Amino acid sequence: MDNSPTALFENYDEDFKQLLTSLKGKLEGDVKQLKGEQRKAALKKVSEELDEAEEIVAQMEVELPSMPVSIRQTYQARLATSRQGLEKVKKSLREVRLESQRSELLSGPGSGSRSPFPNSDDPYTDDPSAFSTRTRLLQGTETLADGSRRLDNAHRIALETEDVGGEILRNLRGQREQIEHTRDTLVQADSSIDRAAGTLKKMIFK
Repeated sequence: MDNSPTALFENYDEDFKQLLTSLKGKLEGDVKQLKGEQRKAALKKVSEELDEAEEIVAQMEVELPSMPVSIRQTYQARLATSRQGLEKVKKSLREVRLESQRSELLSGPGSGSRSPFPNSDDPYTDDPSAFSTRTRLLQGTETLADGSRRLDNAHRIALETEDVGGEILRNLRGQREQIEHTRDTLVQADSSIDRAAGTLKKMIFK
């Protein structure tokens, strides 16, 4: 068995390509045909296989430094291509998960593939599944509104804090000017006292 870095890289690359092809097939076909818990289980399996694919790419990268410099660049390019393929599959998995979450939100428990409002002419029906959906939608709206209010409050507090900070700075500036004025007055008074003392001394000695 050839255990050279290039041979190991080739083996890893072959395993990776097979796994990547399998993942693409599941995400583009098999998983989309499933619903509910079956889809969740399939997505979990895809996620596990995606982790395995990442490990294979990591092993390919480990073999690069041991390769001859003359061919290393070629294998680096192949590794980069493998990483790009891996990122595309990750993106597809994220998109399928988002689609599943949207479907669950709109379908509601027990409604299967039906509309979230069984009677399209009456969105305020008393049907329990529709009520559950409306409740979650209302909760989502309330959460968004609450988040908006929090942002508004934070902005208002920031403005108030800025105003208070500006007022404090103005007060400190005024106090500093007052202190400097008082200091100048004291200096002038001290000078006047010195002059008066000198005059008194002259008068006494005369």
